[in-house]
Amino acid sequence: MKQMNRRFFLRTMGTGAAGIALGAIPQDLLAADDFVRISILHTNDIHSHIEPFDASNPRYAGKGGLSRISGLMKEIRRKNPNALLFDAGDLFQGTPYFNYFGGDLMLKLMSEAGYDAGTIGNHEFDNGLQGLSDSLPAARFPLINSNYDFSHTLLAGKFPRWKIFARSGVKIGVYGLGIELHGLVNKQQYGDVEYLNPLKTAVEMESFLKNEKQCDLVVCLSHLGFRYQGKKISDQQLAAETSMTDLIIGGHTHTYLKEPLTLKNRVGDPIIVNQAWWGGLMIGQIDFILERTRKNKGKIFARNLS
Repeated sequence: MKQMNRRFFLRTMGTGAAGIALGAIPQDLLAADDFVRISILHTNDIHSHIEPFDASNPRYAGKGGLSRISGLMKEIRRKNPNALLFDAGDLFQGTPYFNYFGGDLMLKLMSEAGYDAGTIGNHEFDNGLQGLSDSLPAARFPLINSNYDFSHTLLAGKFPRWKIFARSGVKIGVYGLGIELHGLVNKQQYGDVEYLNPLKTAVEMESFLKNEKQCDLVVCLSHLGFRYQGKKISDQQLAAETSMTDLIIGGHTHTYLKEPLTLKNRVGDPIIVNQAWWGGLMIGQIDFILERTRKNKGKIFARNLS
């Protein structure tokens, strides 16, 4: 398979639910047999917000929640069966639903909402390794992590390091990165989980997915955080150190972005970095338009829907 041409253009959209119609994408591209559209939708840091925020909330009354995301995805998938839905971690903790049901209910409802994959954040360890293990059977989608070594824990073999999704002949490779747990999570909660350098892991995984597995698109699900003042590894650092990752979907810092960012990677090519706030208040959408025959990347349409 010919490697994809990484030259592309990014067109940004405003926020707002009106964007669901995808009307901003030229109809000639949507209708042409020579092109295929891959839509990647994503969330992060939902924190067990299954229902919209209460009407008494001074900032978010009636907004957010997993139930709204579920309805939105049904409409998007009706228009584009090539849509994928990912999450960048911190599914757990934040409402009484987690206090009472642990992670089981959240993973069950995310499965019903049609999530294709997620990664794990630091709050997935809040009930310890046993609590996380007990919740996993409720998930009908993989939780991908590439830089935690669970070999010496009861979670050994429970988290795939990568996953490939095929849509209309396009291969989308996904890997996941978690934040350093030491100093953030109590040692007794994560036990003997070993943290591996996420920058080195990302370079290894993107090369594996692009070169060995011949993926057309490579996506990173990151719970590292968007940006920091010091040397702490972030999504922006990750973008600068990678060369074959097309999209970094972030979490942890609850960052609000009006639109996805286009940065330069290690070899000077563009890479998209996005984060969709928190609590289901926003959902990110990246539409890749690819040439069907040669898998050349044409245009990318990116937006955040509030």
